[in-house]
Amino acid sequence: MSPSGTPISAADVAKVARLARLDIDEANVVHFTEQLAKVMGHFSDIDALDLSGVGPMTQPFPLVNVLREDVEQPCLDTDEVLNAAPSSDQRRFRVPPIIGLDD
Repeated sequence: MSPSGTPISAADVAKVARLARLDIDEANVVHFTEQLAKVMGHFSDIDALDLSGVGPMTQPFPLVNVLREDVEQPCLDTDEVLNAAPSSDQRRFRVPPIIGLDD
């Protein structure tokens, strides 16, 4: 059933396929119409359930971020790294421009 309560038609499937720029032949339109009718039937099964005590959710399982402690670690010396670079400018790596060059 579609949201309006009427069964989904082959014309509906063909229109959605056209809007999605899907090139499907008539045999696939029939196949997808049958599949979508089954999916819409499952939605009507869900609509029949009493979900008044179920709150909205975005994730069925609680998610917990696993983060490591933010601890400062030894790193390379900036001046040493810049001295090893082919070119630097104002304590930054200097690289050739890639936009606006004439080939």
